[in-house]
Amino acid sequence: MRIVVVGCGEVGRCYVTALAEAGISVSDLCDAHPSQAARDLASRIGAPLHDAPGAWLAGADLVLSAVTGGQALAVARASFPFLRPGTVFADMTTASPDDIRAAAVAAQAAGVRFVDVAIMGGISLKRAETGLICAGDGAADLRDLLAAVKAPVTVLTGEAGDAVTLKLLRSIFMKGLEALTVETFVLARRLKLVDALHDNLKDFDAAPLRAFLEMLVRTHVLHAERRLHEVEEAEDQLLLAGVAPCVTPGVRALFARTADALHELPPAAEPAG
Repeated sequence: MRIVVVGCGEVGRCYVTALAEAGISVSDLCDAHPSQAARDLASRIGAPLHDAPGAWLAGADLVLSAVTGGQALAVARASFPFLRPGTVFADMTTASPDDIRAAAVAAQAAGVRFVDVAIMGGISLKRAETGLICAGDGAADLRDLLAAVKAPVTVLTGEAGDAVTLKLLRSIFMKGLEALTVETFVLARRLKLVDALHDNLKDFDAAPLRAFLEMLVRTHVLHAERRLHEVEEAEDQLLLAGVAPCVTPGVRALFARTADALHELPPAAEPAG
């Protein structure tokens, strides 16, 4: 299998190095503005370093694109005309879901098998063993290749664009949870209740996470008005303690929106007697 890597930043170099260490050669590298680290890597593995997609791509079986997110769509479109039908093109960039889907459409028109790859975390710690989520018609091939470098790959049954979208959804959840946790524990520290709060939250994971999250969504409408008042009281407590709330006002706004929407619903019809 002839493997090429386009984009020799940290991500590209990470996977080239891991493949080489697993005895899998990368035949060509490409980077429009290669760093010294990229030049050194090309020299070490004995691969030519190109500055743009071109006819040299014609023999590729699998292309790993690790350029920046803003360049991803343009690089993909520039590469497809040189690739043979059936070639796997794996986009490992941080491109937007819309750009990923546009690239997938262009790939299909060219007969190229496109893979949307979301890297679930920074690679600086686990390197090539960082978790990946893949979607697209070449996902299984990429999973099989990266098994050699012990990369944990989850293949989604959906279409290209789903992997990067799932990563964004996870980011909303995790960053929101992080921000709310920080705000809550800053207040707890001011009130000298950190240990007590930890003890109070011990039942948080008593139920499976999915069941807990589904319960929150299911009961949100039923209890939005009551919970709104609780959030308002919590926001007042933050202010009284001298903690400027950043997350809690957004929480209050969401509950208020739901409560207002409930008030606008027409009254339920009386059952026929």
